Amino acid sequence: MQPKLHVKKGDNVVVVSGKDRGKTGRVIAVYPKKQRVVVEGVNVVKKAMRATPDNPQGGFHEMEAPVHASKVRPVCPSCGKPVRVKKKLIEEEGKVRRIRVCNHCGAALDEE
Repeated sequence: MQPKLHVKKGDNVVVVSGKDRGKTGRVIAVYPKKQRVVVEGVNVVKKAMRATPDNPQGGFHEMEAPVHASKVRPVCPSCGKPVRVKKKLIEEEGKVRRIRVCNHCGAALDEE
């Protein structure tokens, strides 16, 4: 069974520790087994690219590297602050769903 993370692809998050502390961005990719996420504009590294027929010049390419999931917090749409996440069970038409809610104000982080 895969471990669960408190962030999902497409979430707006704030980095709370490390060299990029305070930066905000959208989650591009999530790697639950490694407990890492890739955030747009955060932890940008330069990677050397070899010359290929598609890229005859070669050179350096800037890309986002993964950061540990514990270093980011989702931004609550109603509070506008970085928040901790709480899980809440909701029953709809006989089905039970688990959604993420803001621990501070109780607003849903998942789109309905």
